[in-house]
Formats: sequence, C-alpha cells, structure tokens
Amino acid sequence: MIVTKKISLSTRGECDIIDITPQVAEQVSQSGIDSGVVTIFVAGSTAGVTTIEFEPGLISDLEGMWQRIAPKGIPYDHDRRWGDGNGYAHVRASLLGASLVVPVSSKKLTLGTWQQIVLVDFDNRPRSREVNLQIMGD
Repeated sequence: MIVTKKISLSTRGECDIIDITPQVAEQVSQSGIDSGVVTIFVAGSTAGVTTIEFEPGLISDLEGMWQRIAPKGIPYDHDRRWGDGNGYAHVRASLLGASLVVPVSSKKLTLGTWQQIVLVDFDNRPRSREVNLQIMGD
C-alpha cells in the first residue's frame, strides 16, 4: 500500500530549523501502514530535510556550519542572473538534500532516541513550505 500525505508550514527563512517529527509521526500512525518506509520530501530549491538532535547547541552549530560552507554575502552567479540574493540558499539546500527515508515499524518511525526530523529553510525571506510524505508498506 502507498499513502501520500502533505504537511504545510510557514518558515522564517534564514536557516530556520523546524522539528517536523511530530507531524510526520502522526501521519505515519494514521496511514494504516504497520511496516515499511516513509519518504519525506520538501518541495522547493532553497530548503532541505535531515535528522539531528534538535537542541539549541546543535541548532547553533548547524547554522554556523552553513555560514562557513556556503556563506551569505559573497558573490553567487545565481544572484547576478536573477537578482534575488539567495544564491547561498540554493547552494546550501543542494548540499543538504530535499528528501529523507525513514523506516517504519509497528506504525512508528524508527528514529534513534535523540534523533528528530527537521526541515531547514535557507531562503532569504519567510516562506510557505509543503513537505510531501509518501508512506509505503504493509
């Protein structure tokens, strides 16, 4: 069986990191699928998804890491072409990735004790985001 669901949320942009674990877990629980996988996919080219320990120290570390890897405030060819000033956001999102697959067992996500699913919005402005879930299994 395959069940497709959607999570809609608003972000602040600028490396806004949002714990979406409760919403994903709820959709998995309600899907009727006992065992399988859930694919989490964020639509858009300036956001990504991953797992982290969602705590203030690591959130700060993650934000700092992105500034070191793909800094804001340096020239990007994307900005020269489009003038929207978010070239860094596109680069960061491409490095993080738009999707994540998590196993499901007994209608629950099989995450580690300190592991949460997060959406990271890198864009230079607030956004409305849609996270698509495809839950597959028996």
